[in-house]
Amino acid sequence: MFDAAVKALSQMLSPPMRSILWRSVGLALVLVTVLAIGLQRFLSWLATAGEGWAEAMLGPNFHTTLDVLAWIISIAAGFGVVFGGIMLMPAITSVVASLFVDEVAEHVEREYYPAERPGVALPFGLAMQEGLKTAGLTILVYLIALPFVFLAGAGFAIFFVAAAWLLGREYFELAAMRFRSPAEAKAMRRDNAATVFTAGLIIAAFVSIPIVNLATPLFGMAFMVHMHKRLSGPRPELIEPSRRSVAGSFQRD
Repeated sequence: MFDAAVKALSQMLSPPMRSILWRSVGLALVLVTVLAIGLQRFLSWLATAGEGWAEAMLGPNFHTTLDVLAWIISIAAGFGVVFGGIMLMPAITSVVASLFVDEVAEHVEREYYPAERPGVALPFGLAMQEGLKTAGLTILVYLIALPFVFLAGAGFAIFFVAAAWLLGREYFELAAMRFRSPAEAKAMRRDNAATVFTAGLIIAAFVSIPIVNLATPLFGMAFMVHMHKRLSGPRPELIEPSRRSVAGSFQRD
């Protein structure tokens, strides 16, 4: 497993992958920026509306006090936007990954598994559906874990474990669906649930590193391509006919 992670890391900066890296990082930054601006505008509107409502209820004598409170809330909202952007990075990278899944997988298969039949590109709709589903589940987990953040860091532990499960599941199934039907890919993931979850912990650790986590789609997909190949084991039907004939001639000799 660690060998697969090292291979994924080393290939991320290779010339063929560099173009995908910059495009995925750029898209992730755009999504983070849009999310941060939208969240900041919403929180600012909420603070202003709340101040107006409170002043109407309490009277003009509390205007100065409410102004100070609104200012404090605005500052807290700014920190919340930054914190939220970091915590929601798994959701953002899940969407980005769905756009580059096949490009990354093809480079890994071509470099490390040239003798095997390459996978079939996923339909765009299917890949996007998987990415959005994982992103939605990640946001749901984030909202559930948020109240526990201040309880000895329990929220962070909950979010980390959940992110490992969600990201491991998504990237493994995307890698597997290049060779199997969606139902078969999900069944294989369930049969190897412990291994996939452990691999997901490595991806969750990667996505928790600020700035570096922008490259999660490349690392996660490349890593799970290797994991799928290893869990699939020797599959003669994936070997090119020319290689099978050569192997057969050696056996006869």
